[in-house]
Amino acid sequence: MDILLTGSVAFDYLMTFPGNFKDHILPERLETISLSFLVDSMTKMPGGIAPNIAYTMALLGSHPRLWAAVGEDFEEYRHALEAEGIDTSGMRVIPGVFTASFFVNTDRSNAQIASFYPGAMAHSAELSLKSVNPKPDLVVISPSDPFAMQRYCEECRELNIPFIYDPSQQIVRMSSDELQSGVEGAWAMFVNDYEYALIKKMTGLDAGAVLGNSPDSFVVVTCGKRGVEVYANLGSFETPSVQPKMVLDPTGVGDAFRGGFLTGLKYGFGFELCAQMGVMCATYCLEHKGSQGHRFTQQEFVSRFRENFDDRGSLDGLLE
Repeated sequence: MDILLTGSVAFDYLMTFPGNFKDHILPERLETISLSFLVDSMTKMPGGIAPNIAYTMALLGSHPRLWAAVGEDFEEYRHALEAEGIDTSGMRVIPGVFTASFFVNTDRSNAQIASFYPGAMAHSAELSLKSVNPKPDLVVISPSDPFAMQRYCEECRELNIPFIYDPSQQIVRMSSDELQSGVEGAWAMFVNDYEYALIKKMTGLDAGAVLGNSPDSFVVVTCGKRGVEVYANLGSFETPSVQPKMVLDPTGVGDAFRGGFLTGLKYGFGFELCAQMGVMCATYCLEHKGSQGHRFTQQEFVSRFRENFDDRGSLDGLLE
């Protein structure tokens, strides 16, 4: 399966605050909130949803394609991605613009306050899937410019390419009609539990709206420590999370999950095994700093996976 990943491409600026944000928030003064946090550290790391997903897929032996707008400062990042076996030929450099930047401050309870500068991502809608060659088997529409996401949904329907809808952080920037169009046209959908509740509130739609599109459609709802819920016509189920050896940084955990799930999908595995691969990848990410800080060999992944789940030998294909 040839998977094309769309979504943000960014540099992550990761900061740590030694206290708890909640201790400095006055509920009775929220309308005039004014806070500044002195952080202990700041690290610049590669990020963005599309390359984050691609990175984990590459660790598992896949070679996904990226499709996104980036700035003039992208070249070093491009070389790093290509060194992992990721196809960056679909990246369009926007002259005179910086690549998007994500600024996140994490406190000692792993609560986060973040800001996002779109930069070149604001030009994503200028890219058309009609120019993608060869035509992919599946497109993942992850958060980027809301207009671009809407365009990609429309073009996938026009080109008859199944797509996974992953609106995530951009839900708050979309109208109910835009969300409904994406949900109702998708082959599958990725959301977390809060986003799922928000979509249902804004559109009145639930997993059934996606499952009605195809007999093999599915909806994945990630639930943090509780694991993952998967709704499918072939049967719905829950997959527990894997206990991490340590919790170092939650940034990019959802993207790592998607990378694991999509790799399983690429191999033709059942949804349950895909979900298990996803939570295993999420755990690796949680144990490291940054959304692309984790690393493992395929043998290491399979060995640790089998300490937590029974793949009945299916993952032997990753080792070939």
